[in-house]
Order: sequence, then structure tokens, then C-alpha cells
Amino acid sequence: MNAVLRTIDALSGLSGRIAAWIIAPLIFAMVYEVAARYLFNAPTIWAFEVGYMAMGANFLLGAAYALRERAHIRIDVAYSHFPPRIKAGIDVIGYGLVFLPFSIWLSWRLALYAHGSFASGEHTGASAWSPVIWPLRAVFALGFILLSLQAIAELVRSLRMLATGVDPQAS
Repeated sequence: MNAVLRTIDALSGLSGRIAAWIIAPLIFAMVYEVAARYLFNAPTIWAFEVGYMAMGANFLLGAAYALRERAHIRIDVAYSHFPPRIKAGIDVIGYGLVFLPFSIWLSWRLALYAHGSFASGEHTGASAWSPVIWPLRAVFALGFILLSLQAIAELVRSLRMLATGVDPQAS
């Protein structure tokens, strides 16, 4: 089981590194657009779409990494004062009953949505460039699949903590 958890953590780490590198083309596209528009009075037809696609990919591919690192926003006024087993119980309820059913369903629906976009050759229609949209939708599905996998790993760690008292971060 530890090998599976380490593999999921490694996938989340890889997706986080990819998300971080996506910032480079985003910055390039925005700087290029601003220079083209304001210095040369020649705006591009592609920078807007590259910008929102890169930002969406960055956000969704980084979500699993953020969960692994416990970097998501948490309202922990009371949570931070609970002993580890109570925290694990709260996490089991949160991941098992609330988060995972929703994220698994959303992963499935986003994968179907991406497939439909691919099959139909759908384009964005948001600019004159109007590239195909299926790669972005596929990244959205992948991001939620990775987030769901990381949530499963966190659920297993929380269940282990409840059952054995072993620190969930020790695996």
C-alpha cells in the first residue's frame, strides 16, 4: 500500500512541476501581447486564448500537488486544535463522503466532455484564432483525475491514522 501511496504522491509532484512550467508560456504570451498591442499597435489573435488555456491548465494540474502539500485553503479555527485522530476522522468524512464522490463524478463527466469535443472537432470560438478545445478539456479531466487520486491517498492515510494511530504523513 505504501508503494501505491508513494506513486500517487509522485504523480501529484510531477503534475505540480508541469503546472509550474506552464507559467513560462503564459508569461511569454502576455508580455508579447502587451508589447505587440501597445508598442506596435498590432495585437495578436492568439494571446488571449493561450493565456486562459495556460492558466486553466496551471490551476487544475497544480490542484493535486496542492492537496499533497496541504496547501489548499482550510477553515481550521477548531480543526487545528484537535488531536490527530479527530482530524483523521474529519478528513475521512470530508474526503469519503463529500469530496471524492463529487471529484470522481466530475472526472468522469469532464473526460466525456473532452472526448465529445475531440470527436466533433469543436473549436473555442472565443477569438479569431479559435483553436480546437479538446486538449484543454482533456487537461481539465486529467487534473480532476489526479486530484481524485491524491484525495484517495489522503483518505487511506486518514483511515490508517484512525485504525492504527500511525501518522498519515509517515507513509
